Amino acid sequence: MNTNRTLEDAIYIENLSEVKRILEKNPGCIDDVNSSGIMMPFLIAKTGNLDMIKYIVEYSRVSMNIYDNNHNGMLHYAAMSGNVEACRYLVERVGMSPTEGNNKLITPYEISHQNRFFELEQYFKGVVGAELKDCYHNPIRTGCFPDPSIIRVDNDYYMVNSSFIYYPCIPISHSRDLIHWRIIGYAITNPEWTGIDNLEGGRGYWAPDISYYEGRYYITATYRLNDDGTVYRKQIVVSSDKPEGPYTKPAIIDEDGIDPSIFNDDDGKRYMLLNRGARIFELNKDATKKISKATMLYYGDNKRAPEGPHLLKKDGYYYLFEAEGGTGPGHRITVSRSKELMGIYEPCPYNPIMRQQDEKAAIQRCGHGKPVMTQNGQWYMVYLCGRTMGDGYTVLGRETALDPITWTADGWPIVNMLDGPSVLQIKPDLTEEVWEENLHDDFNNSYLGSDWCFPRVPEMDGIVLSNSYVKVKGSEYDLNSIKAKNVLLRRQQHFHFNVKTKMRIPVLKYGQDCGLTCYYDENTYLKFGVFKCDASEDLTLKVVEVIGDKVINHDAIVIDSKQRYIYLKIETNYFTRSFSYSYEDDDYEKITVLNNVYYLSDEGLKKGKRFTGAMIGMYAYAGSKSYDMYSHNQNVMYAEFDYFDYDPVE
Repeated sequence: MNTNRTLEDAIYIENLSEVKRILEKNPGCIDDVNSSGIMMPFLIAKTGNLDMIKYIVEYSRVSMNIYDNNHNGMLHYAAMSGNVEACRYLVERVGMSPTEGNNKLITPYEISHQNRFFELEQYFKGVVGAELKDCYHNPIRTGCFPDPSIIRVDNDYYMVNSSFIYYPCIPISHSRDLIHWRIIGYAITNPEWTGIDNLEGGRGYWAPDISYYEGRYYITATYRLNDDGTVYRKQIVVSSDKPEGPYTKPAIIDEDGIDPSIFNDDDGKRYMLLNRGARIFELNKDATKKISKATMLYYGDNKRAPEGPHLLKKDGYYYLFEAEGGTGPGHRITVSRSKELMGIYEPCPYNPIMRQQDEKAAIQRCGHGKPVMTQNGQWYMVYLCGRTMGDGYTVLGRETALDPITWTADGWPIVNMLDGPSVLQIKPDLTEEVWEENLHDDFNNSYLGSDWCFPRVPEMDGIVLSNSYVKVKGSEYDLNSIKAKNVLLRRQQHFHFNVKTKMRIPVLKYGQDCGLTCYYDENTYLKFGVFKCDASEDLTLKVVEVIGDKVINHDAIVIDSKQRYIYLKIETNYFTRSFSYSYEDDDYEKITVLNNVYYLSDEGLKKGKRFTGAMIGMYAYAGSKSYDMYSHNQNVMYAEFDYFDYDPVE
């Protein structure tokens, strides 16, 4: 008789005596899995049988730090049973947390709520100290929102994030509760000031910082050039009397380094900090000029890739926060302090104050943080993080998370009690203000919504809003060129979502195409569009993948020439993307399924700088001999889209 099968039977009928007998005879079978791939301890936890759970915890060889393939732990399975006493034992005696998330960031607390286990939910509420409705999920900014910097002015919070080669440059977001954010402006909106048209993907504006001084908002960032010159990095500073802008023309600070921040000391002097380590130099009053030599304050506690320096003065100390360990799995936040700005900095004995220790957890690469104090005296840290798929592919790019700061009795700040990034956390004691998400755009306004962006600056007539359509002018260059223009994109912010658009069927010449694109950079993207592939009258619809030098053309279908419009839909479920079309917005016909779009990620290709995360949107390629599909004017071609729907499924 199969011992594993017998143990499984004993678990299912909850026969503790038989479980003991089997494990005493063969202790190793507790590590076995059933036909569904579930380990025996999880089967026991799922029964909710407290006696069996206590027995394997206290007498079997199994460890309690085990997880299944979806990163569910013992408490996840016990919560599925609804048994309060079983969960109480795992929480209070084994030390498990009801807010620990699995790979989809689902916690035991949420399992109790989803299954309407009211008594268990009440128990978890007591442990957590808040109802589910009073908690928030990390990340707070999903998709490409890396390198956060934050300030509070009165009751308002403002945050900036890296934009790289995307235009407008450096998004500025606003919140009143630290959880719900919306883009209200950009630091650089004048096309002549951007300097990004000839930059490769992943370069451009890195790691901005926002600060407030004497009634003005200041944003500084690294301007990262290509590697084909003698100067790779410069710093820029812009300012405005309004957080949303407009901001001044960028002032250039010629000091090498990355991740600048501005620190305003109590004596009115202003300073800029830069890596490597934390170097500091004085700025003039309006922060447009460097007026002293750079001096090293402190290299860093971890001594590897120290960057992202921020200074905070509190209770007589200068606290220096740094990001260290590189932006991969070893990323972390450390802190040191000194009584004097230029003094000797003492590293915190609790360093790193934020780091993900669980290499299999959903939220990884946590670092690059900046603290902020609420108007109620609470402290929080915004920081960079990333969520991976499969074998470590960061499709959504680097995102922004938030966790509380606690000040220890000896005056050190620690983040989330040194437990690493939280999945589910209690909301700040602030009045909640939820902004409406811009998930559907019917292009009825005379301007584009703030969530839209472009790789590099579009042409002046590249995007036209007219008669409830957005018209995308065909670019002379294809998407594989940094000279491609007028590509209208928004961030991919979910692993599971659908996109749909209604496009007027165009008149095209040979070699032209337009439609939807799933875009990472000029090296990795896919098209789902209408193509003119030969000299015939036919137009075809197909999917094309571009992965570095490899181009994959999938089977095409001929478009019905009697139709005026075509509806295009992309369904995304993690790595899988399904492409379908319709002429009447019903009975969609699937033409292609891609099972592994791994290349739309930071790790998807070893070429250039890849920091940005996947985007999705609309494009038109006309080539050098293009013409207007409606007026037939030479060298002009527009693709027309009636609306764009982004529909999260998760």
